[in-house]
Amino acid sequence: MTTATHTIERAGVRFAVTALAGALAFGVAGVPEAVADDSPYPSATAEAPIQVDPNDSDLKLPDGATLAPPKVLDIKSVVEDLGGEERREDTNADIKFALQAEVLFGKDSAKLSSEANGRISAIAEEIKKQDAKRVRIFGFTDNLGSSAHGDVLSKDRAEAVHGVLQRALPGSSITFEIRGYGEEFPIASNSTEESRKKNRRVEVSFPRSEGSQS
Repeated sequence: MTTATHTIERAGVRFAVTALAGALAFGVAGVPEAVADDSPYPSATAEAPIQVDPNDSDLKLPDGATLAPPKVLDIKSVVEDLGGEERREDTNADIKFALQAEVLFGKDSAKLSSEANGRISAIAEEIKKQDAKRVRIFGFTDNLGSSAHGDVLSKDRAEAVHGVLQRALPGSSITFEIRGYGEEFPIASNSTEESRKKNRRVEVSFPRSEGSQS
């Protein structure tokens, strides 16, 4: 059995987590299957980790149980330009672009700047290359101003980016999912203007084509 150990941090505490390259398939009656949340931004809040006794007999493989087929763990590649204005994340399954609001819009505005079309059109070319049929466009703001205002502004900005992508992809049968999350799901602290810049963003994500997966 192959294992991979990772370190994660929650609430200032680091934990070492060991992932098995092959999940246990028990087939025990009455045990529900785990279902993945298809949204990259679930609304549920994370809970504190459960304390596990490594000597618990229930953790042992029951008689007759088998291992599921091995699965390659997902690998993420992140590329960010020097100014942090654009960020690209690649995994085995998806591609995500994050554009800071400052390079797309004026302050507190959903009107696209002259520089915006070129950046969004470049993302459209990648969508064409991957032959993506589903594209998510999510808007985010920092925590300044009211939460309600941030929700509306982030949705309007996502809609503006959607308009450019639609024009750049005429005749395509793409399903677009557009949401405005406001100040939810920050990727940086809101304590400084530099970090708030990172939170004011529009993300465009879509699946990789099977032929381009590593």
